[in-house]
Amino acid sequence: MYVVRSGFAWRLVPHDFPPWKTVYDYFKILNKCGTICQIHHLLCKQVRIQAGRNPEPSAAIVDSQSAKTADKAENTGYDAGKKVKGRKRHILVDTLGMLIDVLVHPASTQDRDGAKILLTQAIDRFPRLQLIWADGAYAGTLVDWVKETCHCVLQIVKRPADAQGFQVLPHRWIVERTLAWLCRCRRLRADYEYLAETSTAMIQSAMINLMLHRLAPERQS
Repeated sequence: MYVVRSGFAWRLVPHDFPPWKTVYDYFKILNKCGTICQIHHLLCKQVRIQAGRNPEPSAAIVDSQSAKTADKAENTGYDAGKKVKGRKRHILVDTLGMLIDVLVHPASTQDRDGAKILLTQAIDRFPRLQLIWADGAYAGTLVDWVKETCHCVLQIVKRPADAQGFQVLPHRWIVERTLAWLCRCRRLRADYEYLAETSTAMIQSAMINLMLHRLAPERQS
């Protein structure tokens, strides 16, 4: 969490922590065996219970964010729309803004194609999902695909034709706020990870940190 929040390289871990190689090896082990993902899902349920919600969400919002990658990163591409060479962070959040699921893929992958993979893996973990909101990039054949494959309703939230300047759109602001939360972590300002699965673990670690502060807020003296 210190690495994610501060954004420095593993080799620069302060000396009052264990040796950087030891910390990094444990991080790889916890990520490979799925422990980080399990911790994240457990804390997400606890946050929802604390807010008086059902542990399993029935509604969600999907969106993506393109991020530049390091020169040697794998699975990268070019997002012609955003003019970004790197990866996309495809996230699905509940109505509280808590991360339900995340998929990291090349930036060249279209939002509709990435959403199919993300929603397919999410619906297996969260069968209670019934309604998903998205922006205009997900309009078209994906609406019918979600209905037939995921048995959910994909509702497109469009910007009003007469809107001028910045305008808060219903439901979409929730996922955009979550992306802003993630960007508070310097490690996530860009994608510095060699592997996409490491990027996924970094995003989950950032959300774990956020949820822990919600569940056990620091006392001010």
